[in-house]
Amino acid sequence: MKKAQVSIVRVSDYNGEEIYIALKKNLSLLGGLENIIKPGSKVFVKINHLSPPSSPDDAIVTHPYFTKEVLRLMLELDLKITVGDDIHSKEKDGFLLSGYRKVCNDLGVRLVSLKERGFREVSCKGQILKNALISPFLHEADYILNLPKLKTHSLTVFTGAVKNMFGIIPHGLRLDYHGLYKRSDIFSQMLVDIFSCAPPHLTIMDGIVGMEGEGPSGGSPKRVGLILASQDSVAVDAVASKIVGFNPMNIFTTQNAHEMGLGTGEIEEIEIVGEGISRVEVRNFKHSAVAVGFMKRKIPAFLHGLVQSQLKLTPKISTNKCTLCMECVDICPKEAARLDGDFVWIDKSLCIHCMCCHEVCRFQAIKLGQRPLGRIFREASEFLRKAKSLFK
Repeated sequence: MKKAQVSIVRVSDYNGEEIYIALKKNLSLLGGLENIIKPGSKVFVKINHLSPPSSPDDAIVTHPYFTKEVLRLMLELDLKITVGDDIHSKEKDGFLLSGYRKVCNDLGVRLVSLKERGFREVSCKGQILKNALISPFLHEADYILNLPKLKTHSLTVFTGAVKNMFGIIPHGLRLDYHGLYKRSDIFSQMLVDIFSCAPPHLTIMDGIVGMEGEGPSGGSPKRVGLILASQDSVAVDAVASKIVGFNPMNIFTTQNAHEMGLGTGEIEEIEIVGEGISRVEVRNFKHSAVAVGFMKRKIPAFLHGLVQSQLKLTPKISTNKCTLCMECVDICPKEAARLDGDFVWIDKSLCIHCMCCHEVCRFQAIKLGQRPLGRIFREASEFLRKAKSLFK
């Protein structure tokens, strides 16, 4: 059986011509874009565009300059392209601030918020979900192209190709799922179930500048300097997470997708073309506070529950940074975030630790606290990870 291939190419910055050349190399290592996507076909391009809108310099969204060069290559094959994500924005056009409206207008490419067409129920052979509401834009396309951003995540530990497909379901349903599936492992399985409804034909990851720490929006930009590409989305996540210091099979989305046969999560089963992993590893990449390697299912179930309960992050609002934009209040699925006079606060008795408020805050006004035992688990895990890297 042929191994999954992942191509890795270095890129120093968001310079258009450099990205274009790197992408050409990425795809040629995989046999060429024309041998993956048939010329003249309809393609849906799923970007990572979190709500509310943010500047591309914050490393929250797939950078529009990166996407622009991908689109340039696609237009050379006369493809009929639709770019989109399901975004929630108080602004009239949620794609303005990120730069996506200008990029797509300049290239004459259709850009949509998925709610424009509504969503259709499809059957889902998932372990948790038996049906899912999916945007018809995906099922009307001949090919799905996935353009995730390399980032850490305060609930799922790592977010890349698999989690990027969470955006193909309605915004309100995503909030509901945060409330229903509170544990990281169960939430991650739900993500894999959605991914199984519309697996991409090609994934190209923006790893030029990623996000470290408490991603996907509250972390810090971190230069990684890479573009990764593969026809296997799970393999892209496995390789990307390995590059930034994770054991790929400790990432629930990767492990679950691998076990369901949706892609390859074991590094040993992946053929790396282009740059080797050892040559591009980022050894000082900061992980989320919940990224504890020993919290996997390898430990007894009763201990797993204890560890997860201790690792939960509790949001707290820094009043000196809060702008009263009310995004956290609007998005909270349990109405735990509340306005009280001139302050927004979080009712801990209602908080389900879904991180929705932290995810939407563009002003880094929401900090995440952790229980003392959880901090001990995390610090011990970080110490072991660093010690292990010294002896590689």
